[in-house]
Order: sequence, then C-alpha cells, then structure tokens
Amino acid sequence: MRKFWESIYSPNYITGYNPFILKNMNKAIEHMVEAINNRKKIVIYGIPNVDGLCAIASLSLVLKYLNADIEYIIHDEDSSLGITSEDIIDNVSFLGGQLLITLGIDLSSEKEEKLCRDLGIDLIVLENKEVNVERNYIYINPNQKGCQYRYKNLSISGLTFKLMQAIAIYYNIKSINKYLDLILIGEQWAEVPLKGENGVILKEGRKFLINTNNYGLRAVMDHYNIVEMDEECILKIIEVITPTINVVRMMDNARIIIELLTTNKKDRAEQITKYLNKSRITI
Repeated sequence: MRKFWESIYSPNYITGYNPFILKNMNKAIEHMVEAINNRKKIVIYGIPNVDGLCAIASLSLVLKYLNADIEYIIHDEDSSLGITSEDIIDNVSFLGGQLLITLGIDLSSEKEEKLCRDLGIDLIVLENKEVNVERNYIYINPNQKGCQYRYKNLSISGLTFKLMQAIAIYYNIKSINKYLDLILIGEQWAEVPLKGENGVILKEGRKFLINTNNYGLRAVMDHYNIVEMDEECILKIIEVITPTINVVRMMDNARIIIELLTTNKKDRAEQITKYLNKSRITI
C-alpha cells in the first residue's frame, strides 16, 4: 500500500489540520481501505443525539460515494455503558459486519473485544473523552496517551470529520469539505468551545450549509424558509433533526432522521421533513 498519502497537505482540508497526527489514524485508514476495496461489510455504530446522527450520516455519505458496502446501527442504550456482546451478536454479526466503526461509543469490556476477534470483525473506535486504559484495537481519541493532536475538544462529528479527511486524502476526494454542513450542525449541538479547529469548522461550515446540496438539509431549509445562516436558523435545523419521543420510539425517529440526512431523493426528503414537522406539532 502506498504510504506517500500520509504526508499530503492541502489548504483545502480545513487549513491543514493534518488528520494523520491523530494516534492510530494511519492504521484506521489502512483497514478501511482494505474493507472498501474488497467490498467487505462495514457497520457504522453511533449514538442517537444530533452530534452522533450527523457523524453517522456524514461518514455514511462518504463511504457510499466510494461504493462501500455499509450499514449503520444506532445505540439504543446509554452510550456510557458501551457496546455489549449482545449488541455485537444481535446487530453487527447479524448484519454480516466485517468491519465495525463506532462513533462516540466504546466496547463495554475486553470480553467484547475477544468476541469481535472470534467472529472475525475488525474494529475501529472513535471516541473523545478522558481515558487511562490502553486499547488493543484501533482506537482514535485525541485525549488518549501518546496522541499528539493539538485539538482535544472536537465533538464526535468533528472527530468523524478527521477520519473523513484522512479517507479523502487517500482517495483524493476533492469535495470533502462539502460535508461540513452536517459537521457544523453536530458541533453546534454539542456546544464545543469556539477556539482552534472548532472555530474553523463552525465558520467554514456556515458557507457550506447555506449552499448545501444535501437533499435533507435543503428540504428543512426550504420548509422553514431559512435563507440566512445565523445562530437562530442553525438552532431551528437542530430542533427539526433532534429525535423526539412521540408516536414512534425515539430510535425509530432517529433512523428517520438518518434517512433524511442521507437520502438522494428530493421528494423523499420533503416527505420526511413534513412528517417531522407534523410529529412535533402533535406532541
């Protein structure tokens, strides 16, 4: 596998915050490329808040663009509890997963790590919190020991964007920044500090959001007559795509939102937007 991509620098990748400085990013990309190129089943596993949903949606869109074989799962329990053996057997293995990428959630214990090995499931975990224990699998966390990445306070969608940048560098995807429309929303929901890389994402993201070609976001903006991208408008979009408990379970609502953010059909995006508006009125 070619290694020169590790040092590629382009100002188009958000002023050059090199994603390969993140510990284990090189390993993650090697494993992802192998899975993508060989059409192995990739399962994205995320959490049901706006930051998590934007992370799942944006990574799914990039992998679909690369013609990867992907599925996604939304964790329906407290993410602090981690992914259990039952989750792996009933969801990941059931879907035929060969590479599991988790966004904002780790395994519950070493038992789940062994189970993944026994089932032949490769593992990449993205997380951003204070940790003390070393992992024996591919673990990306700017706060882990030995990680030299300067910006430690990215949200999960922001950290997922670093993975997307690394993928884009390898496959020479020129338009990776267009996904900042979703990353901006996730970071805004997470109320990240506005300094450093977060500040760049929030500033640049507004430019891509107002001109978005994401059918779901465009449908929401059109439905609510959003023509500017100030704080109030962004908060309105966040309100619309926040999973709520009403006529359907929260998890079902979260899946509908993922469909909204990843659909390539304008009519379907408009239909989902109308449904989400109606469901809020009837709460």
